Amino acid sequence: MDLGLKGRNAVVLGGTRGIGRAIADTLAGEGAGVAVCARNADQVASTVSELKAKGVKATGASVDITDGAALKSWISAAATELGGIDMLFSNAGAMSQGSDAAGYEQNFRLDVLGAVNAFEAARPFLEASGAKHGDAGVIIISSVSAAVADNTSSYGPIKAALIHMAKGLARQYASKKIRVNVVSPGTVYFKGGVWHKRELEMPKVFQGALERNPLGRMATPQDVANAAVFLASPASSFTTGSNLIVDGAISNRVNF
Repeated sequence: MDLGLKGRNAVVLGGTRGIGRAIADTLAGEGAGVAVCARNADQVASTVSELKAKGVKATGASVDITDGAALKSWISAAATELGGIDMLFSNAGAMSQGSDAAGYEQNFRLDVLGAVNAFEAARPFLEASGAKHGDAGVIIISSVSAAVADNTSSYGPIKAALIHMAKGLARQYASKKIRVNVVSPGTVYFKGGVWHKRELEMPKVFQGALERNPLGRMATPQDVANAAVFLASPASSFTTGSNLIVDGAISNRVNF
């Protein structure tokens, strides 16, 4: 299937490893220009180099996503360098399990305010894309933990807030031809990721997580990226305000 992304441009927050990197690579494979940001400057540089090797425009910078002014400035600069923004992927997030005020504040600043600031900065360019192409896409990465109240961690409530926010944005900006969707992964395994660390440090916990999934494995970043890029693409032009669960059926809730 041709997703219709050749010549389009995307911004990916947290785009140097894991899900974000898989999204960036998938976009480049579809012929889209890509801008990535992350904290580690060396990882940003290597990612940009490898994206350019795929024959697309690519740019990136080391950005602290909790610094709203810096994030907005970078997105504006990325739009200028790429020649516009047609898609925004808000992927940055922390696995902080803090249940105190500090834990909530950390996750809120990174996940929620990061997404808010990114959308505000990208919105004029997304509106221009919507006017030109009839379709612009925003993807917010949440988690199946948004619907699970199994402890007092800040992680789940913050991820739930992202889904609520996305639904509101989808309704508010539909007239501007900006679609906003959420992708909520379950457990995702990649080298250096949370579940890789648990495999090494807590093998029984890791094995238990594997056994609980009906598919008998964890998601790869590519599993999630495939869903995210499709939802952001013109091939999914009538889907907005949705929350796509990518968890191998590990969650058993039913939402109508």
